[in-house]
Amino acid sequence: MSETTEYIGLITAPGYPKEIGARLQNELPSLLDYYVKEEVEWKIDYIEDPLLGGGANSKEILEATKEKKEEKEWDYAVCLTDIPLFIENRMIVAEANEDENIALISMPSFGSTFMIRRLRESIMQLVNEMYYGSSEESRERSALRIESKRSKHKGIDVDDSKNLMTSRFLGWLSPLKRETPNDGEEEYLDVRFTVGRRGSISIRLLAGMVRANRPWSLFPSFMKILIIAFATGSYALVFPTLWLLSEHYTIFRMCLLTVFSILAMTVWIILIHRLWERKRDQNISYVRRLYNATTFFTLLITVCIYYVMLFGLFLVGVFVFIPMGMLEDQLTGTPGLSNYFYIAWIAASVATVIGALGTALEDEDVVLNATYGYRQRQRQERLKKEREKEEEENKEKESFTN
Repeated sequence: MSETTEYIGLITAPGYPKEIGARLQNELPSLLDYYVKEEVEWKIDYIEDPLLGGGANSKEILEATKEKKEEKEWDYAVCLTDIPLFIENRMIVAEANEDENIALISMPSFGSTFMIRRLRESIMQLVNEMYYGSSEESRERSALRIESKRSKHKGIDVDDSKNLMTSRFLGWLSPLKRETPNDGEEEYLDVRFTVGRRGSISIRLLAGMVRANRPWSLFPSFMKILIIAFATGSYALVFPTLWLLSEHYTIFRMCLLTVFSILAMTVWIILIHRLWERKRDQNISYVRRLYNATTFFTLLITVCIYYVMLFGLFLVGVFVFIPMGMLEDQLTGTPGLSNYFYIAWIAASVATVIGALGTALEDEDVVLNATYGYRQRQRQERLKKEREKEEEENKEKESFTN
């Protein structure tokens, strides 16, 4: 029977991290029994806070996490931020302060695969660090406990008290470095996990940021364009021009047309909604390029989903609008089902270009929120307003007291 109860708060940014927090709320208690301590009853709570991640560095995020922990009266607090964090030439994966029992995890640093498993292992390790301590003696004591249990729990692969998560191939490709800062400038933390910013790390980080943006969630904003594109393309289907093109176009030319139409629509959306992050004084050039690349690939994936759906609609449309007899009268060869496929393919590419040009997305806020630069500026503005409001309230209290 449990002797004590420990409350762990997971603080997430809006969107995908919130969904992860809800899932981890059910999975973590039994895992922490194994990896930290059985005699403790672990209670998991999670909240959404749009201001978390508004800070420019990990120290500010940890300070905000501490304030939220004290407000909610948790024993431990872990912030799951969707903002990439850097220190010098290294990417921050996670940090923890064992005195305050606060920690943060930068989710984009995990990449795009096995997100839930890596988060589970990372939270378990960080809570273990905060519970037992980050010193060499504390890590040895934790290692002895893990060694004595031996039994394998479903979903737990971590067996090293100094590793943030299971290494495997990604760990070999871009190994994590465990740091225990001792200098005065970093008294706000006891342990940090980082990884060098090499080419493979940039790909890993970019993939994680694109996944955090959830490209599929942007698709509802494309409904207006989808309707316009399908209406325009359906009108063109009744004329023999597309039929003749389907007979003379090579596969290479059709693929080229597809790539051109998808890229044209992606670039057009970026330009018309001003999604490209421009150079600012506070922006690091590497981070700015990373934000822009994330915006481009997020929209590219969404446009590809849009294109596939449009192609499916046209594939149905050609069978409805074009009888086989009319194809036989217009084409020189013997038409078949492949001609229907090619007609739908060409119609999807042409309609994508026509539907995109001159058309803005229906819900601009959804698209803007998928860009890291915009989200970060919004958080910083809200954070600034909150601080100004607190300062005004404090001044009023002081004047009232005096």
